[in-house]
Amino acid sequence: MDQNYDVIVTSFSGLPLFLAFAATCVVAVALFIFLYTLVTPHHELTLVRQGNTAAAVSFGGAVVGFVIPLGQAVAQSVNLVDMAIWAGIALIVQLVIFGLTTILLKGASKKIEAGDMAAGCFLALMAVAGGILNSACMTYTD
Repeated sequence: MDQNYDVIVTSFSGLPLFLAFAATCVVAVALFIFLYTLVTPHHELTLVRQGNTAAAVSFGGAVVGFVIPLGQAVAQSVNLVDMAIWAGIALIVQLVIFGLTTILLKGASKKIEAGDMAAGCFLALMAVAGGILNSACMTYTD
């Protein structure tokens, strides 16, 4: 019985650190959403609420594209500060990806507002592809 108790206590000993990392991730995602919606000329949440599927796909892809390297930052970090720094880097990279993608796709914002699914999918897939590469670049070893 004592052995089972020790296992349970040991398992729960990591809970405070888990909660700290989880809370930091929630804040990072909220910050990403806030900044992303400031950077984009169209209003993602308004368009999504209006039923604009292209906006939902594009915005969802951007969030997934950020969360992929955020997850890698959690997995690779040595502490909470390290994870927060890499989360910030992932956030900046994802905003740059949006900027570069809109250079490739002229009038992207207007196309999203018009519900153009090709534009929505393209923006989403570029964000996810960028997130995957960003995540892979974080897998360094000394």
